Amino acid sequence: MTLLLSIIIIVLLFIIAVQSYSRRKMNRSLNEIQKKLSDIFEQKTTEKVLIQTDHQTIKQFLIQMNRLLDYNQQVIADYVKTKESLRKLLSNMSHDLKTPLTVILGYVEKLHLDNSMSVEERSQAISRLHQKTLNVITLLNQFFDLVKLDSGDYSFPLSKISINEVCRKNVLEFYDLLQSKNLRVEVNIPEQPYFVLGNEEALNRVLSNLISNAIRYGSDGGEFGLTVREDGEFIAIDIWDKGKGIAKVHQDQVFERLYTLDDARSPEFQGSGLGLSITKNLIEVMKGSIYLSSTPYEKTVFTCVFHRITY
Repeated sequence: MTLLLSIIIIVLLFIIAVQSYSRRKMNRSLNEIQKKLSDIFEQKTTEKVLIQTDHQTIKQFLIQMNRLLDYNQQVIADYVKTKESLRKLLSNMSHDLKTPLTVILGYVEKLHLDNSMSVEERSQAISRLHQKTLNVITLLNQFFDLVKLDSGDYSFPLSKISINEVCRKNVLEFYDLLQSKNLRVEVNIPEQPYFVLGNEEALNRVLSNLISNAIRYGSDGGEFGLTVREDGEFIAIDIWDKGKGIAKVHQDQVFERLYTLDDARSPEFQGSGLGLSITKNLIEVMKGSIYLSSTPYEKTVFTCVFHRITY
């Protein structure tokens, strides 16, 4: 009986010792984790908490903690990006609105104060004033459109639409401008009808923006093209030119709001940096995708891809 009692006591003491050792080890691990977390937050680093341990609970704890750190770092990165976008938004809005508003004010003052203007001069000034006012309204509408798209306030009911017909109509609307730029036009739209689930108003805006961009920025290449083609279960629309193109370093950023190339800020290539962002949003509303491929003075292609429907 005494021997059995001694064995029980020894076993209990061993268990207590093991538990005590395990607790001390866990405390050391938790202290290391606490210190590492403190260093990460104080120094604002992107490190992870890496602690060697064989304790399964602590391992799972570390996995979830590092996931939380990843999320936190992503939130910080998004905040910095948003802050920079806001800064650029204010800068671009200031530039894009101040210039035409100054011109508008100049025309108004001239019409109001200059009594020596002839009827023809007054008519020209009014025409220019009207055009500048329309430009400002267009720019403001672009800003509001992007806000609405982001907030989900835009309603675009989807229905069966003919890609062929919409593309033909949009090319015809730019016929006079293409002719005035002396561009060689290559349009390949199959006779076989292709249908997608989309919104005709949204698709018109997409094509109008891409075609006008190709003419504005790519007319120095002397060619413009639009191709509708089958791509497996998808229908693709390629809008291309052979102008100066877009350098590789910019290609991943052109769809970001307010991103403009350096020459897009010049009077000749004035742009708000919103057109392609709105285009991308509209295509995504229609469950499609847009891609860019560009080799300067060889070929720059914007490709819109939509799911084909056959019913």
